[in-house]
Amino acid sequence: SFVCLFLGVCGGEFSVLRSPQSVVFRDGNWPIPGERIPDVAALTMGFSVEEDLPWPGLGVGDLFHRPQATVLVTVKGVDKLPVKGFSYPIENAVPFSLDNVANAIHTLFSEETPVVLQLAPSEERVYMVGKANAVFEDLSVTLRQLRSRLFQDSSILSSLPLTSLSRNNEVDLLFLSELQVLHDIASLLSRHKHLAKDHSPDLYSLELSGLDEVGKRYGEDSQQFKDASQILVDSLQKFADEMFNLYGGNAVVEVVAVKEFNSPLSRKTRSILQASQSKENPYNLAYPYNYNYSVIFNIVLWMMIGLALAVIVISYNLWNMDPGYDSIIYRMTNQKIRMD
Repeated sequence: SFVCLFLGVCGGEFSVLRSPQSVVFRDGNWPIPGERIPDVAALTMGFSVEEDLPWPGLGVGDLFHRPQATVLVTVKGVDKLPVKGFSYPIENAVPFSLDNVANAIHTLFSEETPVVLQLAPSEERVYMVGKANAVFEDLSVTLRQLRSRLFQDSSILSSLPLTSLSRNNEVDLLFLSELQVLHDIASLLSRHKHLAKDHSPDLYSLELSGLDEVGKRYGEDSQQFKDASQILVDSLQKFADEMFNLYGGNAVVEVVAVKEFNSPLSRKTRSILQASQSKENPYNLAYPYNYNYSVIFNIVLWMMIGLALAVIVISYNLWNMDPGYDSIIYRMTNQKIRMD
């Protein structure tokens, strides 16, 4: 399933660009807490959350037909973007991540080919898991790779109206390189459409801060910032439409536009390629609590008790079996032996 989310945080806005009929978003000005944005993504994909989400913006929808993917794009440096779709104000602009959703997908669908891609180009932070990794191994992710990609013949520079933006400015190139990532993700997926047609849900979480850097460099009243904002809106809308169509209309597309987070997000560094975590635990810490633990524990416990009782009852009855109540074959065989 595919879900594309564009979210805005406190002084920001959460907008739903595209969604299938199985996912119901209601039109209204209902604020959504910034820390509950990952729960919206989880619920639209059919996953459970730790706490109920009493937010009127999300309806029940069709429980038996879940989206095939979720794409969440976070845009930093602007309060809102004039994108098409439902928009909701965000209160309590705290950083968030979709790690829990990514882990749920990887755990439940590890034997299939889910796409789990979390990417922040400006920080050179990438996280990929799953068998679909090989498709995105050629994706430019470091700033050096992205700059080289921009000056190739097939880059977006040949099609974008740069107007006041420059090819020779590092800030402008950072902004354009993030748009190049959007284009390349859709392009790679279009060449491997089987990933969008399998039964495993996909997750794309992208963080774009190039517009924020343009605003800091030129000022938010500058022509460069205005042009960059318009180019970004057009690129996001095009990206959302492409991803939505690649998944056959079974996708949710959302955007978060946030001026500034209230606090920094502390998170573990992830490797670009999936690797086994072989590092020792220097502090001898316990494993993180899994909220499915109690369910699994009860299933195993009562199954073991039931099997133990069954073995005891069967063994007792076999030990105390009366041969006189055995089958007619046993009695006839026994009688023939006595006659001989």
